[in-house]
Amino acid sequence: MPTNEELFDRAQRVIPGGVNSPVRAFRSVGGTPYFVDRGEGAQVWDVEGTRYVDLVQSYGAVILGHAHTSVVKAVQAAAEHGTSFGAPTEREVLLAEAIAERVPSCELIRLVSSGTEATMTAIRVARGFTGRNVVVKFAGNYHGHGDALLAESGSGLASLGLPGSAGVTDAQVAETLVVPYNVVPTLSDATACVIVEPVAANMGLVPPAPGFLEGLRAECDRVGALLVFDEVITGFRVARGGAQALFGVRPDLTTFGKVIGGGLNIGAYGGREDVMSVVAPLGPVYQAGTLSGNPLATAAGLAALEHLDDDAYRTLERTAARLADGLAAAVPGAVAPRVASLVGLFFTASAPVDYVTAKGTDTERYARFFHAMLRRGVALAPGAYEVLFPGLAHTDELVDEVVAAAAVAASESAD
Repeated sequence: MPTNEELFDRAQRVIPGGVNSPVRAFRSVGGTPYFVDRGEGAQVWDVEGTRYVDLVQSYGAVILGHAHTSVVKAVQAAAEHGTSFGAPTEREVLLAEAIAERVPSCELIRLVSSGTEATMTAIRVARGFTGRNVVVKFAGNYHGHGDALLAESGSGLASLGLPGSAGVTDAQVAETLVVPYNVVPTLSDATACVIVEPVAANMGLVPPAPGFLEGLRAECDRVGALLVFDEVITGFRVARGGAQALFGVRPDLTTFGKVIGGGLNIGAYGGREDVMSVVAPLGPVYQAGTLSGNPLATAAGLAALEHLDDDAYRTLERTAARLADGLAAAVPGAVAPRVASLVGLFFTASAPVDYVTAKGTDTERYARFFHAMLRRGVALAPGAYEVLFPGLAHTDELVDEVVAAAAVAASESAD
């Protein structure tokens, strides 16, 4: 087997930066990335045989644990009948029905191939339905790498210190208005939609302030704009019906990804029937995809959702609470906010409330802490603005192992 360093050297010769997603390059934390060889449950092993307790979990796409038997069997069975057809399949219908049953605001649903594709299309749908152009987004909210939504995004852009992206013209973002998170903006009658992460999970973890989501709903209603919830991370992660069920606020459109693919690439957008009826072939808003509703991804997603009942969410929340409380106690000078099953970690005196305060985290200390944890067999995301994803495979013993490692790593990484 090659070493991590050897693979990274080879990768850099044929892949930009040696990685297929920027944060994986370890640019913000330094060092050489580990190359995963296999995963099982809450653990992964790299190509050198080093084992890690994994809190990345494919950035939230994996909720049952790696290589879960139900998901593996579902994918294997689906693959035996073909991997792509460019024609409808039954599982597309079953997955759309499963989403609609869990999320009542989604009266019609379209499956796509990624969360980015879902959010890009939701914006197009909102503009097509309203006949308006202006999109309002919040600083630090990441909605994929679509041109119009990259302004002041969190996640990898924040880790790399980028305000946006080269190649995105002024014209492409001219009608995107960026406002502070947790403050209800005053909208104009030119506003097509407001898009928001109902729980901000791409600038670390920042929960919505009391009344914020309700205020967005009321302000959108006042001017006739659509409210779009980006639940790519929170959908089926924080509750059976997502963040909109957790907080009791109903959006007009919702985007999904991550969990609904069971670890395979998928996305979806859905919403009110009248809004979604503008999508081709019913209406004039065009969106298509050869691999939309892919047979393997729908099989994996259905297998994952079957396990996510009320007991599962109680277990997830209990595990996340154990992790958040443990980290808060083990790491002086840090805070570990939690929303349901999502956990954050900031090296700040108090929990951030928006992008400005989130960027106050000590990124240099995070980099030292990250490597100290890695040396002790715990894999965090290689960026200070990601969240931790404890899942159903994280036992109390594994969480306690993480907390014990964090206590030592905190001491090593302190100034």
